[in-house]
Amino acid sequence: MKPTRSTWCGRRKVTLLMVLLMALLQGCTAMSRPRAEPNDPAYAPVRAQAMMQRDAESGAIYQSSRNYNFYGDTVALNIGDVLTVTLNESTRASKNAESSITKDNEITLPEPTILGKSNFGIATSLTNERDFSGKAEADQSNSLAGSITVTVIEVLPNGVLRVRGEKWLSLTNGDEYVRLTGLVRPQDIDPGNIVDSSRIADARIAYGGTGDFDQANQMGWLARFFNSEWWPL
Repeated sequence: MKPTRSTWCGRRKVTLLMVLLMALLQGCTAMSRPRAEPNDPAYAPVRAQAMMQRDAESGAIYQSSRNYNFYGDTVALNIGDVLTVTLNESTRASKNAESSITKDNEITLPEPTILGKSNFGIATSLTNERDFSGKAEADQSNSLAGSITVTVIEVLPNGVLRVRGEKWLSLTNGDEYVRLTGLVRPQDIDPGNIVDSSRIADARIAYGGTGDFDQANQMGWLARFFNSEWWPL
């Protein structure tokens, strides 16, 4: 049986609806952020095998596989040592942009003269005006204070320490976490085995949360779609 026009139109609408639904789901998937979980391997402390003694038994007290400071305080110097980081971060950014474009065009076609006659009534004039104005303003400020104790996971050949760690707080309506990775110079560690976060090179500091409070500050998936680059308008 040959399909009728109404049947063909119905199938076309269904196909178009499926395409739009797939695009919407793809956009929502791309906009969704990964959920943080405790015990992430990227922030886990160093394994015990990496801290095992590797020097041959020679009867000597000194071991070349471990760093020592005979004349200073006991601070983090070796793989597996812990180091306290004081978080004292504050950032502020402001941006203003304003643009304006105006363009006017005018074309005039005079009355032509043909065989000495010029009153044909075909003279014309074209006028085009275009005006665009745009303005944008953004202002953002952030601050983070507190402390976190991390673990030395690697000692570079120049003595710089690579550290990482995370701290989770379980609250009534969810969890909060602080994560940190970076490079620390032993010279920047104070006698109390504490270093300021501003002295950490290549620092990656993350603060976030899970649960009801975190979800209350997030837009819904449909609102995120209409405010993302996936929305064509």
